[in-house]
Amino acid sequence: MDLTGKVVFITGASRGIGAAAAHAFADVGAKVVLAARSGDDIDALAAEIGDAARAVRCDVASFDDVQSAVAQAVAAFGPIDVLVNNAGTIDPIAHLPGGDVAGWHSAIDVNLKGVFNGMHAVLPAMIECGQGTILNISSGAAHNAIEGWSAYCASKAGAYMLTRCADAELRDKGIRVLGLSPGTVATQMQRDIKASGINAVSRLDWEDHIPPDWPARALVWMCSAAADGFLGQDISLREDSIRKAVGLI
Repeated sequence: MDLTGKVVFITGASRGIGAAAAHAFADVGAKVVLAARSGDDIDALAAEIGDAARAVRCDVASFDDVQSAVAQAVAAFGPIDVLVNNAGTIDPIAHLPGGDVAGWHSAIDVNLKGVFNGMHAVLPAMIECGQGTILNISSGAAHNAIEGWSAYCASKAGAYMLTRCADAELRDKGIRVLGLSPGTVATQMQRDIKASGINAVSRLDWEDHIPPDWPARALVWMCSAAADGFLGQDISLREDSIRKAVGLI
């Protein structure tokens, strides 16, 4: 893959899959814009990557924040070619009767509204240019009910439907929209899940999780024509055929 000169905007870029994706895209020549609420972390990551990276503070739950961050990205590097909607939260992990109401609402704000906000901010320019790629980090939880994860499952299912709707509306305008369901990844989210003790996922061993570099490399591959057969869908990194196509096995 050679993405020299392409501009990639990544939400939730301060750690985990987002930080790994920043490195993966920069490694193939892209200019990367790192968006997150934690300014110190993205500043450090941008400094690590060098001139091809810019850090912008952004709460994806706020459309004004996202719109401002996109404007800063365009001012620094030019029009955005790839949006990676990666920001997400697993909290609250709780059974429905005892769950925190404010936390449940916040999960929808980040995991669902955040995806919409990113799309809404970048699409006008992408449509005008007649090209662009939107990659949404999905989950098996978008397709399966999991004990204690009602907020996560519901928000990820909504984001999956946004992927499908956007593809249905925009494919003929040159916009590629697809999702990545990475499986369980060795990030802080899995530590939080482990600490909850709720459901079978919390009982997995750390060695069962894939490294963040794997979904990061998959995201780069998804920018190629090789992934066009999956437009409007979630690609599952659990499948050996996908891992082989990405070059992971």
